[in-house]
Amino acid sequence: MAGRNVELVHITHTYGSLTAVDDLNLSVPSNSFFSFLGPSGCGKTTLLRIIAGFIQPSEGQVLIGAEDMAGIPPNKRPTAMIFQNLALFPLMRVWENVAFAFEVRGVTRKQRRIRAEELLDRVALPGVADKLPNELSGGQRQRVAIARALAVQPEVLLLDEPLAALDLKLRQRMVTELRTIQQQTEVTFIYITHDQGEALAMSDQVAVMSGGRVQQIGSPQEIYNQPNSAFVATFVGESNRIRGTITRKTHDQATLSTPAGELKGCLGSAELHPGDEAWLFVRPERCTLDVIPDSNTTAENRLQGRILQLDFDGPSQICNLQLAGTSLQVVYPYGLHQFHVGEQTHVSFRTEDAMIIQPGETAYD
Repeated sequence: MAGRNVELVHITHTYGSLTAVDDLNLSVPSNSFFSFLGPSGCGKTTLLRIIAGFIQPSEGQVLIGAEDMAGIPPNKRPTAMIFQNLALFPLMRVWENVAFAFEVRGVTRKQRRIRAEELLDRVALPGVADKLPNELSGGQRQRVAIARALAVQPEVLLLDEPLAALDLKLRQRMVTELRTIQQQTEVTFIYITHDQGEALAMSDQVAVMSGGRVQQIGSPQEIYNQPNSAFVATFVGESNRIRGTITRKTHDQATLSTPAGELKGCLGSAELHPGDEAWLFVRPERCTLDVIPDSNTTAENRLQGRILQLDFDGPSQICNLQLAGTSLQVVYPYGLHQFHVGEQTHVSFRTEDAMIIQPGETAYD
């Protein structure tokens, strides 16, 4: 079993006056784990259903392995889809659920059972073949749904937020298991989610969507460390935002005049020039907090502020600071130093840890 690549060419889909997907172009590599990440209503579910063939796009082409899917119904495409509610047959045994596709193809009962148990072993579910779905845990039911989808030998597996109904601990475990299954089967996985943690942990590539458009495509590390827009910077992870005006610019860095002083960062857009308004984004965990200035720091950006609030978050402490004309959040290991509300402190961060981006739509607008 091996996966195929998927090409989406100028895909547009409208519902009346509403544009759900807007002139989208991208390529999903074969044998990869690819995630569409975005808030509710961004178009990701519509896009998945277009790939599956349940919806015909208003415009554009879906190519799977270079084959145009126009006019090909869902059951004739080299795809399988796992829905959020899993849609297992409640009165069928687990092996019968998995073997349903074999039954439709006329495979003998004995062979259906053998092949179903092979698939259950593949998704790490030995010994459950004779149970009913309601006798399994949520995570086990998820794996049964995956085994059933793999039974049709898809080259592309489409997953529509399959972990959304699970509790936090189970979701975290299933993230690891899904990634392992994809690597073992080498089927192309296309996964949609609004949960950034899932997308970053599992994916080879992530496409961040908003308003029917892809805002950025890249590896999880690129998406997190080098956001190219205000929306991506605020939707993926936590970010501090500092407003200012560009005073100097090199080919990949710039200096920003802000109420808290001059700050340096990497340019997220080549279109920014001296005199332009811009926003600097820096992750809370990339900031260093000190009671007195650290004379040995290599960080170019140094600020002074007062602690407004401290929040305990297990292994970390979240510190909210008031700076001149702005505020900043810093995350640091709990127990490293005992800070206090009202205390004056110093913050620093490196130029390479800050991104300077054009003002625009944010995730909390």
